[in-house]
Amino acid sequence: MEPTAETGVFTLHMDNGLSVTGANGTTTFSALVLNANTYKTAAGDDFAVSTFKYYISNVKLAKADGSTYAVPDTYFLVDHATPATQALAMKGVPVGDYTGISFTVGVDSTRTKAVNFTGVLDANNGMYWDMNGPEFINLKLEGRSPQSPTTGLVFHIAGYKHATTNTIRTVTLPFPTAKLLVRTDHSPEIHMHVDLAKLFDGPNPVRFGTTYNVMGGLPAARIADNLAAGMFSVSHIHAN
Repeated sequence: MEPTAETGVFTLHMDNGLSVTGANGTTTFSALVLNANTYKTAAGDDFAVSTFKYYISNVKLAKADGSTYAVPDTYFLVDHATPATQALAMKGVPVGDYTGISFTVGVDSTRTKAVNFTGVLDANNGMYWDMNGPEFINLKLEGRSPQSPTTGLVFHIAGYKHATTNTIRTVTLPFPTAKLLVRTDHSPEIHMHVDLAKLFDGPNPVRFGTTYNVMGGLPAARIADNLAAGMFSVSHIHAN
């Protein structure tokens, strides 16, 4: 009998916040505060956030030799109102030195078509549509802005059935300095900066005067391109 491969665990921390550049030109990353703080987009629009939720799935690790390991059954719903959901535990990962990570922002179409939704995929989580067959809201941001004609902001980034309006995105990031060292005797942590301001900046800048209520369609796909282009970055790794 062959020996069982050694495995370990690690945690992916999704630190939701915004990068803010001060008058002195220094940029700092500050944690998101719901309902209280007012933030500013790169274009100068003001906004406050009441809801921020998104799916992370299909987590995959890369090694320097080009090989990858797909962590099985990785479906997580990150809800900023519930801090415990921001720590994504990955178990049974083969021991090794990993150089990068990739993941899907949203729920992949294969899993959506398989139905039988429970746990974080349950419809009661407020991230599920059944108007035209099952679809998930891959990312939801709601809030307020004085620039919005209604003063409200609704961004439901959803849909996968058509190429031009598919909002499922995969993010691939190298680890900038330290490798992720998965071992049997310690539990490393990856801290990921999730910069909300990047939703409204990037290849498709958003102005709230004209784009303030998005529920799927081409506008949602354009915002999905923004989040894939820069909303996620690796802040640091704790070896533990």
